[in-house]
Amino acid sequence: MSVRTYQFACQLPQSKTDALNMESARIYNAVMVEHWRIYRKKGVWLSQSVAEKLNDNYDADTSKLLHAHSIDAAQQAFYKACKQVHTRRKQGDDHVRFPYKRRRFRTTVWKSSGVYAVENGVMYLSLARGYERLAVKLPSHLIGMAECHILEVRLVFNKSTFRYSWHVVVEDGVQPEPNGQSIAGVDLGEIHPAVITDGVEACVVSCRELRALHQGRNKRIASIDAKLATYIKGSRRWRKLKARKCRFLAQCAQKQRDIEHKIARSVVDWAQEREIGLLAIGDVRDIADGKRLNKKSQQKIANWSHGTIRKYIGYKAAEVGIEVNDKVSERYSTQTCPSCGQRHKPKGRIFMCPNCGSRFHRDVVGAANIASRYAFDELGRYPTPEPKYCHPVDVRGKRSPFGTGEMARFGENRLRL
Repeated sequence: MSVRTYQFACQLPQSKTDALNMESARIYNAVMVEHWRIYRKKGVWLSQSVAEKLNDNYDADTSKLLHAHSIDAAQQAFYKACKQVHTRRKQGDDHVRFPYKRRRFRTTVWKSSGVYAVENGVMYLSLARGYERLAVKLPSHLIGMAECHILEVRLVFNKSTFRYSWHVVVEDGVQPEPNGQSIAGVDLGEIHPAVITDGVEACVVSCRELRALHQGRNKRIASIDAKLATYIKGSRRWRKLKARKCRFLAQCAQKQRDIEHKIARSVVDWAQEREIGLLAIGDVRDIADGKRLNKKSQQKIANWSHGTIRKYIGYKAAEVGIEVNDKVSERYSTQTCPSCGQRHKPKGRIFMCPNCGSRFHRDVVGAANIASRYAFDELGRYPTPEPKYCHPVDVRGKRSPFGTGEMARFGENRLRL
């Protein structure tokens, strides 16, 4: 069964949406403040259930706005964040901090029990006793959706548009059938986001737009930070620049998310068309651990969102019955010749074997050897076909603006790969 999140604009008055998210923030802050107060004075780390009961007792005489289970979600959010911090620290990240800041606004969550009904294209969300239910008009592609398929509804503030939107988490209730029996290898990269091959065909998912977005974002943020350094922290001009920076980062994150979804969709569609049953993805989770690279290379690795792309490929593949193994070792996968097994560290995008003279695309060699390692537990058993290129983001007709390092050609449309 697949789980998807649908987003659409919120048409409620902003005064009402602000009141809902402010109430969620108030509950969250109360749990957090009481937890740290008891820990500071008594040295006792409250459990989630005890903290919920304690907070409910404190709020027994106050008027409530949210549904009981929405209140539970706001209370549980603090302990979910603490659990993530514990996990990160066990993995060796000692710099991550426990949540301590008070929030003015926080996303309001309705669990499935808070969705009263879905009738005639309208979803009704429950509030506290005495308040009228919220009527949310669903978009056309969600009309007819049964309420039992709705797992969660969130009221989210979009920092890039300064508007509220609904996030509806839906389960389709359909168990997908297996797509096929063959195995394909996927090599994730910083230049080419993904390369996939099944030994018969190969596809290079090329997305220069993603790298351009990262480069443009870094330049703009450096410019804003330089201006911020000239103003007094907390001044009116400093606050304006800080707000501009936050909004720009939110806009870039939204564009990046869209591109990454298109990259993952291209990989899964290619595999589905060729009846691939399993995707073997190279494990690059520790690509930067213990590395001391130069400033330029370090920035490229920091911009590389391989974990997000891996996650998107995983859930999109599960929807169509394709299994995913993203923990296949990449050791020597790009350096081993598929023809003779000789190791050679390539330079550039072409792998040229000095032993047998074979010539392949470097990333296709990596993808083929990843599939070979998963299927046969050794490298060099998968053929390396000539690749075809796929461009998930169509930017034909756009021109490079002046001042970006490449002058736009007059009278021509540039194709940015």
